[in-house]
Amino acid sequence: MLHLVYLPRYALEMERDMMVISYRKLWKLLIDKGIKRTELKSLAGVSTNVIAKLGKNETVAMETLAKICTALNCDIADVVEMTGDNGNKN
Repeated sequence: MLHLVYLPRYALEMERDMMVISYRKLWKLLIDKGIKRTELKSLAGVSTNVIAKLGKNETVAMETLAKICTALNCDIADVVEMTGDNGNKN
């Protein structure tokens, strides 16, 4: 049986213009502060799965990012970066 899925035009446009999340700034901040990922896990009270998602630049809950920022005494802009598909910062 064949199932057809209708995607509205705006959904296709959203997918094309989708922003990519990068935690490159977080890893640099950890290096600058001399903190290892396992230490971050303990300091922020997050799971190993969250650290793995961050390592793959996958989305995580805003609450998780707030915990990390609190633990590192920094702003969200210090740990997250949004880039377009072509790698340009926006």
